[in-house]
Amino acid sequence: MKSVIHAMMIVTSAVLPIVNAITPEGMLAAPRRGVALANPSGDFALYTSTNYSFDESEATTLWEQLDLNTGDISTWSTDSNISEVVFVGPSNTSILYINATNEEGDGGISLYTADATDLSSANLIASLPVPFTGLKATSTKSGDIHFLVYALAYSNGTGYNEDLAEISPSTARIYTSIYVRHWDTYLTPQRYAVFGGALAKSGDSYALDGGLTNYVTGKCNVTCAESPVQPFGDSGDYDLSPDGSQVVFLTKNVDLPLANFTSSQIYSVPFDGTVNDSIPINPIGVTTGAEGASASPRFSKDGSKIAYFQMNGIYYESDRNIIYVANADPENLNITSIAGEWDRSPDVLAWSNDGQTLYVAAPDLGRERVFPVPVDAAANYKPTNITNEGVPAGMQVLANDHILVSDSKIWSSRDIYAVSPDGASTKVYFQANLVDPALSGLGPKDVSEFYFSSNSTEIDIQSWIIYPSNFSPEKTYPLAFLVHGGPQGGYYNSWSTRWNYKVWSDQGYVVIAPNPTASSGWGQNFTDAIAGHWGDYPYWDLVHAWDYVDTNLPYVDTARGIAAGASFGGYMMNWIQGHPLGRRFNALVTHDGVTNSLEDYATEELWFINHDEAGTFTSPNETSTYYQWNPILYYENWQTPHFVVHSDLDYRLPVSEGILLFNLLQVKGVPSKFLNFPDENHWVLDRQNSLVWHTEIYKWINYYSGISNASSPF
Repeated sequence: MKSVIHAMMIVTSAVLPIVNAITPEGMLAAPRRGVALANPSGDFALYTSTNYSFDESEATTLWEQLDLNTGDISTWSTDSNISEVVFVGPSNTSILYINATNEEGDGGISLYTADATDLSSANLIASLPVPFTGLKATSTKSGDIHFLVYALAYSNGTGYNEDLAEISPSTARIYTSIYVRHWDTYLTPQRYAVFGGALAKSGDSYALDGGLTNYVTGKCNVTCAESPVQPFGDSGDYDLSPDGSQVVFLTKNVDLPLANFTSSQIYSVPFDGTVNDSIPINPIGVTTGAEGASASPRFSKDGSKIAYFQMNGIYYESDRNIIYVANADPENLNITSIAGEWDRSPDVLAWSNDGQTLYVAAPDLGRERVFPVPVDAAANYKPTNITNEGVPAGMQVLANDHILVSDSKIWSSRDIYAVSPDGASTKVYFQANLVDPALSGLGPKDVSEFYFSSNSTEIDIQSWIIYPSNFSPEKTYPLAFLVHGGPQGGYYNSWSTRWNYKVWSDQGYVVIAPNPTASSGWGQNFTDAIAGHWGDYPYWDLVHAWDYVDTNLPYVDTARGIAAGASFGGYMMNWIQGHPLGRRFNALVTHDGVTNSLEDYATEELWFINHDEAGTFTSPNETSTYYQWNPILYYENWQTPHFVVHSDLDYRLPVSEGILLFNLLQVKGVPSKFLNFPDENHWVLDRQNSLVWHTEIYKWINYYSGISNASSPF
C-alpha cells in the first residue's frame, strides 16, 4: 500500500493552496476517477484514477482503494493493465479481473482471479484471443463462476480481433440500405455481442470450462441483433442473474430499420442456452404504448424480478423513460409500470437489497437526483429525491442498505459519498476539489442560478451562473453565454472535460448557461416542445435570458459578451448570427453545428431528424421546418466575428457543415477562423487536441471581449 489519504473534508481542506483560476492544462491533466465499486460486505471500494502528463503526452492509470469505514484512501494497484474488476468468489475480498493484454500479445485479454487484499496471489485463469470487455460475474451454487463480456463478433458468432483479422486488398465498402455509418464509424459486417463463459472450481483456483457462448449474433430479420447498442452502449445493456442461470440483453428491434426507429427490446436467454433460445421480454404489443427505446435491464438481488426503462415513442430518443418491472420467469413476465405518471425521465437504476425499492437517478431542475421508488408504486406516485446537487456517474446499494454514489459537480470532478435510503444522512468520503491541486479553491461559491420568464412557455426557465475566481460583485466581467447541445439534454451541475464552465469563467468571464426549451428535467412537455421549433422557442428563450442578465446582473458586462455552443448549440450560434441576438455579442463560436438544414439527412440517426423537424424530408418549401429554420436563409445579416470548429470523424453532423459555414463567412468578409481535427468526432477527446481547442477558442473570444491585450485574434 502506498500513501494513505484521509478523504474527510476537515483534513484535506487545509492541505491545498488556493489557486486563482483553473486552467485548461490543469483541468485536462487532473485525475479522472472512475465509479467506486464496493466489495460485498461494504468494507472498501475500488476505483481507477487516470492522470495525464502533457510533457510526456501520456496517460497513466492506477487503482485506488477507499476504506468505507475510515475514509482512508490508498493505492491498490499501479498495474494499468488491470482494466476491470468484479467481486466474485468464496470471500468478500475475492475478485475476478481482466488484464488488457495476454501472454500471446495477439490483441486479446487475460482473466485472473485473486484476493483483493493480496494481488500477488493472482492466478491466470484464461487467455482469450479477443479484446473482451464489460465483465460481469457471479458465483453459482456449485462454487463455479459464470461471467459475461462483450466484443465485436463475426456473422458466424465468433469473436472479432482486429489484430488477427485478414486484411482485404481493397478498402471498398458497399451498402444496400441506409445506416452506412454511425457516430464516428462506418458500419461493417461485425456487430457487438454478449458472450458468456464458465469458470469451473478447481481446488483453490478455477479453470475455463469450454468456450464462450455468443447469445446475440444470428438473431436477424430486417436487421440483426447487436448488444451493447452502439455507439454508447456498454455493460449496462445486459445483466446476469445472481445465481448465474439467466442472461438478459438489450438490442435494437430487429424487425425495424436501424436508422428510422428507436425501438429496442430486452431478450432473456438461459445462461447455458444459445441465441436460438432467446425470447423478447418486451416486444411491441405486450405493454400498452411501450414501443420505443429500452434501457438498463437489471435483476433484483434475489433474481426473481427484472427492472428496466422504456420509452413510448418509437421515433423519439428523448421521450420519457418509464420504469417497468417484470418477473424473471419468461413464462410469467407480468410486466408492470412503476410510478408511470412521474414527469421525470430516469436513466440509472439499482435494486434495494430486499427487492422492495428501486433507486433511480433522473434529471431534475438542473441536477440529476437519486430517488427511491417502491416497486408497488401506483401510477400517480411522486418520488422524493434523497440527493440534491451533482450528477451521478454510478451508484451501488451497500450491504448496510445505504447507497454509494459516485458523482461530479461543476466544482468537483468526482465526489464519493454514501446516503441513507431515506436521505436523512450522508457520509462524504471524497471530494476532488479538496484533493486535486488543479481544482483547489473550487466550490459551491462559484455557482448560482436564476429563473426567468419567456414568451415560449408558461414555466420559468432556469440558468446557471458560474463566477470567475476572486469574483467581486462590485466589479464587472464580460459575458460568456453558452448554449447546450441536444437540443434535448441540458446544462447540469456536473463536471465536464469538454465544456467546463469553470474553465471558461476563469478566463475572466461570468458564464451564463441557460436551459431553454428542449432541456430535460423540467417536465416532458418542456422537452417535447422543441419538435418543429428549433428556430423560435429556444431562440426566444435565449433572448429573454440575455435580457434578464442585462437588466438584473450589474456585474455582467453584456457589451463585451461572447456566445458559444456545440451541436444544437452550434446550430443556434449559426441561427443567431443572422438574427438580432447575434448583434449583441462581440464574437461567436460554433462547434459542430448545422449550417444548412436542407442537408439534415446527411446525418445517420434519421429518427432524430424526423422527430425534431416534425416530419420526414420530402420536398421542402417555405412551410417546411427544414426550410423555415435554415440558418443560411439569413446569410445577408451575418457580421459578428465567428470561430468554427468541425472534425472529420463527426458523422452526426458531417464536417461539410463546418466548411460551408467557414466558406460563407470568408466570402462575406466576416472575421472568421476554422479549426479542424482529422481524428476527432462530434467531441474533441484527445487531451492534446483539447488543449489546442481551448487555446484557439480562448484566443478568439478573449480578443473580442477585450480580456486579452493581443493585437489580433489570429
